[in-house]
Amino acid sequence: MAYYSIFPEKDTTLYSHPDRINMNTGGDEILELVEEKATTGETYFASRILIKFKSTEIRDVIENKLKFYVQAGNGTGAPFTGAEVTPNTVEVSLNLFAGENKRLTSDHTLVAFPLSQSFDEGTQRYDANPPSVTTGSFQPANGATWMHRTMATSSTWAGSGMGASGSYSLQIGGGIWYTGSAFRSETTFLSVDNLDLEMDVTSVIQKYSASFYQSADYPTGIPNNGFIIKKPREIEEDGFGFGQLQYFSSDTHTIYPPKLTFKWDDSFRIPSSLSSGNILRTGDVFLALYNNKGEFQRKSKQRFRLTVRKRYPDRTFVTTSNYLATKYLPRTSYYSVRDAETDEVIIPFDTEYTKLSADSEGMFFDLWMEGFQPERYYKLMFRVDNSLPANTFGETSTNIYDEDYIFKVVR
Repeated sequence: MAYYSIFPEKDTTLYSHPDRINMNTGGDEILELVEEKATTGETYFASRILIKFKSTEIRDVIENKLKFYVQAGNGTGAPFTGAEVTPNTVEVSLNLFAGENKRLTSDHTLVAFPLSQSFDEGTQRYDANPPSVTTGSFQPANGATWMHRTMATSSTWAGSGMGASGSYSLQIGGGIWYTGSAFRSETTFLSVDNLDLEMDVTSVIQKYSASFYQSADYPTGIPNNGFIIKKPREIEEDGFGFGQLQYFSSDTHTIYPPKLTFKWDDSFRIPSSLSSGNILRTGDVFLALYNNKGEFQRKSKQRFRLTVRKRYPDRTFVTTSNYLATKYLPRTSYYSVRDAETDEVIIPFDTEYTKLSADSEGMFFDLWMEGFQPERYYKLMFRVDNSLPANTFGETSTNIYDEDYIFKVVR
């Protein structure tokens, strides 16, 4: 599997509004970026999102999923140190899924940085924290707030140092993070676009890896304290509201929790699978999936195989059945995984990272089931891009195979 996702250990939203600077929302189903207007006056106060993934799970992906791919790719058989995990071998994205969004301005820019200090998630919710701090009476927070990293009143967000900074002129606090282009991820979109969030954090994971395996310190390596997601400072402090961007948190009861997705090219083809005489490029191709048991334990890895042949073989005089000959799809053939109930794309047709492999038995691909949400049904689809049009009438050279191949991931 060239896509593998892990899910957050913890997440929360920090609010700078004076009524909510001591409010914890670690148990809320929603993460949000919003600028709230002051109770009096025209000042707008921003919020920020904190999210963290377990170091043990990041290391598991590196050591047990990427390890063999990287070793095979370098051709040396040298011991795996983690240093091989670079943007040239793997891409890592931070994904959040949009909920209800309100009063959005036309365009948006979001940035993410790795946190330089740890935080406690807490268990409280937005609607369980009445905005009464202005009277000196509020529900004590049991996790991170704009003012504090943990429930301890002494655990304020410390000042800058060692490449780290925290900045917001309207309210002290709101997180401390590493700065600089090597630590910054950015995305820009319009309010009419798909508002799901995908940010490239490969360079940050590379620095986590250097810390894990080489004990490297800043700036080569940094500890995993999680990420902060926010608007750029100039937008947070421009005096205008940008609306309300909401995303599902790890406490959501939907199929849309945040995730950290690792992508790499694990495809492999034997030389005979590239021979033009063995490749079926055009015509009525029959494709069938086998090795699908229907249910898979979440801790398992499954190799799915495809049978490929012409649906109506050419009439020739041969001594063996045409159906026994191993045929292959072109190199430009891909798989995709969707949620069987909602049709949500879990793994897209990716021309870099979901290419089908081929060996002496035929076409195949691998999936680690732990990268999926358990107790859900998923559907497999396939795409073949032909290098030439299907016929002289200019029909598309792309074929999609959707035969309702369903499987379930169980706990």
